Amino acid sequence: MSVSRTKFYLDKQNAKVMGVCAGIADYTGIDPLLIRIGTVVLTCAFGWPLLVYLVIGWAADKKPAGLYEGPDDAKFWQGVRSNPRRSTAEVRSKFRDIDRRLADIELLYTSRNKRLSDEIDSLR
Repeated sequence: MSVSRTKFYLDKQNAKVMGVCAGIADYTGIDPLLIRIGTVVLTCAFGWPLLVYLVIGWAADKKPAGLYEGPDDAKFWQGVRSNPRRSTAEVRSKFRDIDRRLADIELLYTSRNKRLSDEIDSLR
């Protein structure tokens, strides 16, 4: 079974009741306390969020152990879930920067720079 880091999971480790609010907090990166307060307020005002909460608690999978390698990994995947296009643009930008730096290094080492050639020869 492959584990998807972009899927919603119940967070039983940080759960108070069923792990739904903790799962929403993990998925979005919002503080779990704010999610819980919002859920209670909406339930008191309308009533239907309790039914939604129970259905999600029954239907959603539990978060697998070791889903994230650390807090930085969790923060990265929360960003991916909130805005996938931004994340792919950041990765592309990093690859472009690496490619540009490699091209500069290649140009430096393959150019006909006499001073550089003499310096490399002196190091041998």
